[in-house]
Amino acid sequence: MSAEPHQEPLPGVEAAGIEGFPGPFAVGRYAREFRDRLRAMSRVCIVGEVVNAKTGGSGANVYFELRDAEGAMRCAMWRNEFERSGMRPEDLRDGVQVVAAGGPDYYTGGANASPSFSFRVADLRLAGEGDLLVKLDRLRRELAAEGLFEPQKLLRRPLLPRAIGVVTAEGSAARRDFLAGLERRSWRGRIVWGYAPVQDKRAAPAIRTAIADLAATGGVDVIVVTRGGGSIADLWAFCDEALCRTVAMLPVPVISAVGHDVDSTLIDDVASVCCSTPTHAAEAAVGVDCAVAGERLRHAARRLDSCGRAAVMRRARELGGLSRAPREHIDRHRRQLHQMAREIRASGRRGIGAQVVWQERVAALVLSRKRDAAAAAAAAEHSRVAARAARLERAAGALAERRTAALAKHTAALFAHDPERTLERGYALLLDESGEPLGSAAAVRDAGAFTARMSDADVRAKVDE
Repeated sequence: MSAEPHQEPLPGVEAAGIEGFPGPFAVGRYAREFRDRLRAMSRVCIVGEVVNAKTGGSGANVYFELRDAEGAMRCAMWRNEFERSGMRPEDLRDGVQVVAAGGPDYYTGGANASPSFSFRVADLRLAGEGDLLVKLDRLRRELAAEGLFEPQKLLRRPLLPRAIGVVTAEGSAARRDFLAGLERRSWRGRIVWGYAPVQDKRAAPAIRTAIADLAATGGVDVIVVTRGGGSIADLWAFCDEALCRTVAMLPVPVISAVGHDVDSTLIDDVASVCCSTPTHAAEAAVGVDCAVAGERLRHAARRLDSCGRAAVMRRARELGGLSRAPREHIDRHRRQLHQMAREIRASGRRGIGAQVVWQERVAALVLSRKRDAAAAAAAAEHSRVAARAARLERAAGALAERRTAALAKHTAALFAHDPERTLERGYALLLDESGEPLGSAAAVRDAGAFTARMSDADVRAKVDE
């Protein structure tokens, strides 16, 4: 920071600094200018071993350290930039070598936050062999986006090809393993060899040319590309973009058998089938075991021959039996027909007579049954009428009894409420001159004279009080 001799004194701080040093300056201002100076430095790439990687969680930053034998650097990277770099969280692990592009950065902190220095990473990729893996991953995503992984897989592979094209190194172990696999399948078709180097700068163009030549011959039903295992650098020829595009556009199905189970090349993705070994490729190219299929075919042929012979003999015997005496068969059938005709006529006559007798019997039986049924119905109806009359008589008697009982009940109730009955028990009814009942002592006093009606006679009376 440049010296500024005329600085205003800070609140609460003496204007005088330390002799021989400019200032004093506010710490926040100094931290900001220090940060700006660091950010103005050139952007560079650094390489080192990852330590203490933290990629989990939902934070905005990815943190890790890069170290080597001479030093270490704390690194931070925005999560969205980390995702754009193409690396996966599991790729950034402790011990892996990476190349980081970026520059120094400084967090100024504050009253409640500590400052920190870090190398702000803008881009990130694996180093060493990881360079090839990153390139392979990017090329794989590019071809997948163009849809080049599907055309080969849509091609129909013959179950038993007549001719197989093979691209491999002449005299290689993969060639011997492939032939051994075909021998175990007992396949006796034609093999068209397309020899090419499988590991150097010339390998990819040579393999591409061999595959194209085999496809152009027209007599090859399937093409097998095979070699043994190795590192990603050894197998890089099979990750060539031009080779993979050629394979994807071929009209002939291609079987890839490059490396071992753990090896993964780009030609495996675009090929029709990916096999782990040359032996597996032979089994995929020839879908049936020819020895087993031949034995089954021979067994089926023997059964067909046996069944055919038996059927011919059976039909011959039937034909001989039918051809020995055709006239006798015709006469016998004629006699049978005449006999059947006579029986039909006799049966018809008997049937007509029996039908007439049966109809007469039915008519008589039906008439007698109807007469008996009518008499039974009349008797039943008479019984029902008599029963109904008896029920009506009983109902009328019961109704008369009920009405007599009800009348007696009502009569008793009326007698109970008759004032004359009350008078018979010793009570008297006081009446005024007009014959109206006197209901109180005051009414009696006001009337002066009244009539006391008893049960047997009326008595005239007057009030003395």
